[in-house]
Amino acid sequence: MKKLLNKIMPLAYGQYYNVYTLIAPKKAADSAFHLFCTVRKGRVLPQQADYLNGAKLEVEEVAEHKIQSYHWPGNKETVLLVHGWESNTFRWRNLIKKLREADFNIIAFDAPSHGYSTGKHLYVPLYEMAVNHMVKKYNPKHLIGHSVGGMTIIYNQYKNPSPEVEKMVTIGSPSEFHEIMQHFQNILKFNDRVMKQLDAYILDRFGFKIDEFSTSKFAQSISKKGLLFHDKWDQITPYHASVAVNKNWEGSTLISTEGLGHSMHQDDVNDQIISFLEA
Repeated sequence: MKKLLNKIMPLAYGQYYNVYTLIAPKKAADSAFHLFCTVRKGRVLPQQADYLNGAKLEVEEVAEHKIQSYHWPGNKETVLLVHGWESNTFRWRNLIKKLREADFNIIAFDAPSHGYSTGKHLYVPLYEMAVNHMVKKYNPKHLIGHSVGGMTIIYNQYKNPSPEVEKMVTIGSPSEFHEIMQHFQNILKFNDRVMKQLDAYILDRFGFKIDEFSTSKFAQSISKKGLLFHDKWDQITPYHASVAVNKNWEGSTLISTEGLGHSMHQDDVNDQIISFLEA
């Protein structure tokens, strides 16, 4: 029964919005956008709390959200960690161990609506505001982002480039917003009328069309050194996303893996990150 409901509910949502756009297109687009951005997982779990509580730094104010930041002190350059969708800072525990052993100064934070941070929704322009706040406040030399976190740090250094940032690492990150929205449409079976209204809504709210938001295009203007990890068999974000970013990012190197999955917590990945930061 649960599997049946999981199949039926998205279709029901899709039919609802297909009709709603006929009656009130702008309201339908606003509602569909917030459905797309709704965060359903990623809060701090009981088994994660002790680890995170011991490193709490401050509660930051960003765009009417309270953002929980964390600090693991070190004597070397500051590294800012930016996690992915429906996750939180705990996902970095393996890399944090390596970074601490190498004596890096580590700053991390829970994205809006994730971990201990407040909110119900997340979208890249909002996430970029949080990243930009942290970059300005803590002056990191290095940015590391997983999945949508990687997409966000590229957008951040395209939109608000920081002269302090020298190196960037992305792990299993998407690049094309239109591919993400196409997946959303495929799941809910939105018709093209809904997508047209969503495109107009996003343009009006954020100043860009869906197909204009592309980190592979943004990467053309980035002069930092970059290290991109992506597994060829990644089931969450397509491998070609990092291939496209690497092609347009002159100072980047792509490390392709097979069978490491989307999360990439493996020691080999983390050791290569440390080597890149120390070079």
